[in-house]
Amino acid sequence: MPIYEYTCPDCGKTFELLRAIREADERAVCPDCQSAAAKRIVSNFFSPGLNVGGGCSGCAGGNCQSCGH
Repeated sequence: MPIYEYTCPDCGKTFELLRAIREADERAVCPDCQSAAAKRIVSNFFSPGLNVGGGCSGCAGGNCQSCGH
């Protein structure tokens, strides 16, 4: 089961839940204020092999071979 991120409009808390895919968009209960109005939000993720920026921050040429990193 995937982990989804939710935010509570009542108290502002952001939290994660392990849920079945079919339950992903259902409202969730906030662990802080117990409101049942929490909604799923789009989460950022990290993948060690994923290079979205086209190179490291020191690469003016757009790839790590151009700067030696």
